Amino acid sequence: MANEMLLKYGCNPNQKPSKIFMADGSELPITVLNGKPGYINLLDAFNGWQLVKELKKATGMVAATSFKHVSPAGAAVGKPLSDTLKKIYFVDDLGELSPLACAYARARGADRMSSYGDFIALSDECDVCTAKMIQREVSDGIIAPSYSPEALEILKSKRKGSYNIIQIDPDYTPAPIETKQVYGVTFEQGRNELDINEELLNNIVTENKTIPDDKKIDLIISLITLKYTQSNSVCYVKDGQAIGIGAGQQSRIHCTRLAGNKADIWWLRQAPQVLDLQFVDNIRRPDRDNTIDVYISDEHDDVLAEGVWQNYFKVKPPVFTKEEQKAWLAENTDVCLGSDAFFPFGDNIERARKSGVKYVAQPGGSIRDDHVIDTCNKYDMAMAFTGIRLFHH
Repeated sequence: MANEMLLKYGCNPNQKPSKIFMADGSELPITVLNGKPGYINLLDAFNGWQLVKELKKATGMVAATSFKHVSPAGAAVGKPLSDTLKKIYFVDDLGELSPLACAYARARGADRMSSYGDFIALSDECDVCTAKMIQREVSDGIIAPSYSPEALEILKSKRKGSYNIIQIDPDYTPAPIETKQVYGVTFEQGRNELDINEELLNNIVTENKTIPDDKKIDLIISLITLKYTQSNSVCYVKDGQAIGIGAGQQSRIHCTRLAGNKADIWWLRQAPQVLDLQFVDNIRRPDRDNTIDVYISDEHDDVLAEGVWQNYFKVKPPVFTKEEQKAWLAENTDVCLGSDAFFPFGDNIERARKSGVKYVAQPGGSIRDDHVIDTCNKYDMAMAFTGIRLFHH
């Protein structure tokens, strides 16, 4: 390890010189095992590592996240995958999957369009199963506490040998005060060391006071994910994984809609109409992902028009109608929703309900809390006020 690392450039190629270093003179907590990570790569790596480390601590399960532009596209713990999830995540040909591989398949598969070219963070040693999964995806790099020798060799083969592989010291503890500069002015604050656990879910303010244990885990996953998502942010979670993340919007309802739309796409991809799509042989993985997204959108004719569909499908699929989609979406239930700050109006709850949300965790504190609670009560939702805000900038 060394005290500093020179980078090719900063956020943009014109921003030079660029480096990371330890201001206190200590050694950097990372070792670059392969490649040459850039400024944004390292922002993703350090944020992603904190996220998976906290998920592992809070749930006791291995965790993975897929980061893009300093926000997670997906985050998950290592719950086993159903046959349907294996198929929509395109890992059904890999045989038995390790818990860590399951976690990354979930994190990558939540929003495959956003995960394209991701930076990966793993809570535990990267095993061969996970490395083989990563090998065939378009990704910029990975950070983990360690790598098995065979997994390391597999990852080194990516991107013609230039794939970024970072090993982080799992025992590294940052200083309690953090600083950064903006426009030549130094900002200083205490690190956000808030411990997110089930105690934050004790203040249930709705008529429905029941949040099952597995849903508490999902709500905790949503809150930890939000802790490392650019604000404003909202996160939908189901069965141990984020299924829709809305980040960086100026309006909370826009976050809720964006994340809800992503959750809807995740669920629609599991519909028989999508599972039965017969793609042409040797279609590229990104092209297949994009085709599915277009197929279930209002622009479906872009891939179904005569003379066009033959580029993607062996057999022309029928239109997945709005009526069919609405019926399928109604089957998605018991979804959990977290918000990094209070919901100002009940319209967020109305939108969340359309994506199957039953359980909500948010700080509370709006002058319209009563309206938000009444909206939850209308749909028999259970909502906890955590009393804590999770802004991240």
